[in-house]
Amino acid sequence: MSYKIITIARQFGSGGHEVGERLSKRLRIPLYDRSLVEMAARELELSPISVEKVDESALHSFLRTYHVPEDPKAAARYGLPLTDNTYLVQTALIKKLAAQGPCIIVGRCGNHILRDHPGLIDVFLCASKKDRIARIMKRYEIPEKDAASAVRSTDQRRRQYYETYAKGEWGSIEEHQLLMNVSILGMEKVVDILAGMYEG
Repeated sequence: MSYKIITIARQFGSGGHEVGERLSKRLRIPLYDRSLVEMAARELELSPISVEKVDESALHSFLRTYHVPEDPKAAARYGLPLTDNTYLVQTALIKKLAAQGPCIIVGRCGNHILRDHPGLIDVFLCASKKDRIARIMKRYEIPEKDAASAVRSTDQRRRQYYETYAKGEWGSIEEHQLLMNVSILGMEKVVDILAGMYEG
């Protein structure tokens, strides 16, 4: 495959979805984020809300040697616990979407699932806790205390989800091609760098 795919992993509140949206508009390629939850829900015949509740809360260890079928519907028939089933379905969906052409995938262990794709551009976004709390306060219109709690708990769930399924250290340089601090670089610079890598 000669085309490129961008995967964005991120700390909660670092602006990963916004970076993805800006890149999608600039590069004219599709973005998959919450849409993956909704697609997984359809395959599992569940509501998106019920899937999202378990999406980043891994409660059971996933067998590394488990074969992931290419057909998302086949993945949904394993009879595994819901969290494992969701991961299997999203894995199959991500592989299917990546096979269709260039795209941007936010979260969902995309960098791990597509690690063998020759055109992969994989970034982990971080930001200062102060900036992340401020972003969450503004986005969800909640007080600082609640935003700080959400940042802490969501990062913990994302770490647990990634380390359960990808078997690597979430946010480490060993797991990602790039680590970028949005607080230091700024949103525009992050988008410019990733767009430059994509277009280069």
